[in-house]
Amino acid sequence: MDKRQIKRLWTGALLVGVMATLSVWAQAPEPGALPQTTAPAPVQAPAAYQPKFAGDPARSESEAQALGYMRVVLRAQREYKKRHNKFAESLPALAGTGSLTKRMARTPERGDYTASFRSQKDGFILTMTPKQMDSEHRSFYAEEDGVIHGDDQKAADESSPKIK
Repeated sequence: MDKRQIKRLWTGALLVGVMATLSVWAQAPEPGALPQTTAPAPVQAPAAYQPKFAGDPARSESEAQALGYMRVVLRAQREYKKRHNKFAESLPALAGTGSLTKRMARTPERGDYTASFRSQKDGFILTMTPKQMDSEHRSFYAEEDGVIHGDDQKAADESSPKIK
């Protein structure tokens, strides 16, 4: 590099530095001015649950899925009982009855819930237990009578309030 090229390079670097300084200085608040603050972006609440049908008792999408699963199992049990004059002793025995698939019968994990099925003499107990219980994740309980009970304070049982 010759002296002229070095001089141009230094002049260009000096010019960029001066421009950057002027830019920062132009944006600086005047002495004594209050600092500007930006308002935090509003936090959007999750969308309210939209009922799936008239009289839907679910409080959230998770509850709607859990209650839907229970209804499928309860319908399958009614159909099974009509065909065999007894209730199925396990969920896999119900697979293929009504709209209950083998996969649904094998997989106890149902989204935010865990399904549990117990056979009893002349009946059964079906429960859906949330992974975290709160106002939007109640526990559910049903027996052979087909009535679904729900509770947001403890594991649901036959004494828990009926779900409409």
